[in-house]
Amino acid sequence: MAQCRELLVVDRQFTGQANLVKGAREILALGPKTMVIKRGEYGAMLFRKDTLFMVPGYLIEDVFDPTGAGDCFAGGFVGYLAERGFDLKNGRFDVHELHRAVIYGSVMGSFCCEEFGVERFRNLTRKEIDARFEEFRRFTAF
Repeated sequence: MAQCRELLVVDRQFTGQANLVKGAREILALGPKTMVIKRGEYGAMLFRKDTLFMVPGYLIEDVFDPTGAGDCFAGGFVGYLAERGFDLKNGRFDVHELHRAVIYGSVMGSFCCEEFGVERFRNLTRKEIDARFEEFRRFTAF
């Protein structure tokens, strides 16, 4: 809950809006085409002028330490886009790639919480990452 409150405080300070959707619209009106709000254990929201994509946080039974999870989210998000050759400059891309990037970000953030600091990443395999991505997809499909 603290991370969610911190984001709301930042949003209120920047836009004067208590509501994340209204605040995000104001920020997008300033020029950014895409905005991601990470909400800690509550998930993440990706805003674009024409779309909103929300995912829940990945549930971990035993959270050891959430320190650095936001940075790991960012690394997973950007890393997925880089792997896919995502190019924001030409403006032509599949918005679903952004959605997958949000999920990969959430997956990487969840691994970070399992041990102290980045210790979990020392032995993390691509197979584990992809398995958690698929599990996330299965849990959120309807």
